[in-house]
Amino acid sequence: MEVYCTRPQCPRPQNNFQDLDDNTTLRHISQKYCTSCGMPLFLAGRYIPTKLLGKGGFGAAFLARDRYTPGMKKCVVKQFQPAVTLSPDQLQLAQNLFEREATVLEEIGAQHDQIPELFAYFPVSVESSPPGHKDQFFYLVQEYIDGQNLEEEFAQNGNFSESEAVEVLREVLKVLEFVHFKNIIHRDIKPSNIMRDRTGKLYLLDFGAVKQVTNSPSLSSTPSTGIYSLGFAPPEQMAGGQVFPSTDLYALGVTIITLMSGKPANELFDSGDNEFKWRSHVKIKPRLADILDKMLLSAANQRFQSAAEVLRALDNSATPTAQSSQSKIQPFSTVEMLTGAAFCGFQGGLIAIVLFSLLKSAVPAVVIASLITVVLVILQRQRIVDGSDLLIIPGITFGIILFIPLLHGSITIPTVILVAVAAALVAIAITSLFRLIYNLLSQIL
Repeated sequence: MEVYCTRPQCPRPQNNFQDLDDNTTLRHISQKYCTSCGMPLFLAGRYIPTKLLGKGGFGAAFLARDRYTPGMKKCVVKQFQPAVTLSPDQLQLAQNLFEREATVLEEIGAQHDQIPELFAYFPVSVESSPPGHKDQFFYLVQEYIDGQNLEEEFAQNGNFSESEAVEVLREVLKVLEFVHFKNIIHRDIKPSNIMRDRTGKLYLLDFGAVKQVTNSPSLSSTPSTGIYSLGFAPPEQMAGGQVFPSTDLYALGVTIITLMSGKPANELFDSGDNEFKWRSHVKIKPRLADILDKMLLSAANQRFQSAAEVLRALDNSATPTAQSSQSKIQPFSTVEMLTGAAFCGFQGGLIAIVLFSLLKSAVPAVVIASLITVVLVILQRQRIVDGSDLLIIPGITFGIILFIPLLHGSITIPTVILVAVAAALVAIAITSLFRLIYNLLSQIL
């Protein structure tokens, strides 16, 4: 029988014991030790690691067998393995998170069939070098889910279809509805933490980053630890602020759009506009796109506030109220917004010069030019004026002014160009300032 040593620095962790192939010996022998480092191999005298499943930031996971069950039941053994570079405070935080995962799994794993059940949590003390020194390791044992996580499934099968994505969305929302009811925030929703077993059933895994909240205002407002997966965590979590059920909904929304688009989260996020620009990469029903957009809003209080609310939106034929009226209009990127501002400023400057030359008065010329510029902004907003129009319209206007002296009067052509360019630069500056203020307020409120 193959047995895997769980000591982190073991030079040859794989052990082979032929005598353990006999069930009688396997069940009655008290212990086996690693032939390389001497580490006890039967954890808690019961669980026998057979294979390394993977390593993460704070630990390792092993496939194991429970020798005290009739069928040698498979299970997952997770070992707390913090990095040696952690400070004492970071080490304590990591250990607290590991213990919290065990506590949460004990509380909810047996109550929901899509969350792994906790079987055991225990420390193991072993002799180490120098002589007299002991190392202490912490383990938790949980239910083994035989299948693939969605990250592996995506790598094997490619982009998820709309129906496949909706299935994942609905199933995970049902699990989150239960988890949030227990005043627990998962804080690490992503494809690799959602597992599909061989029967097609979906499970939510890895509660190592959970945050337990309370209805007490004094306690519920405590800040969050800086544990998150980049790209999937919303602004409030990345800032170490208070987390909410909508924090998990944001991460689930990112999970769905990455699975459908095949694009990593960072490629879909426009940092200038502080929002995801993903719709052009997928073809789905507008209603579903609107729901995902609301899950992905930067401000936590503008998202859906519960998993149940999202499920109702999926069941309801009406689109959600947030941004539904704009669902057919593609959002503007930062480049498009600044280009549009330059167009309005340049065109507005040309119109102001024409009106000043005709009316011989600055005030009415500026007022009328401003009103026309507002109309141009509205036309851009509706994408009636777009793309090449932003070059053609100013070009035609400038050409008319150039060839009809009456339209620029005593103002020289170089001055006309200078005024129009200056107006464009002012418009860009004002737009950039307001956009910056908007993004800052969106993150604060």
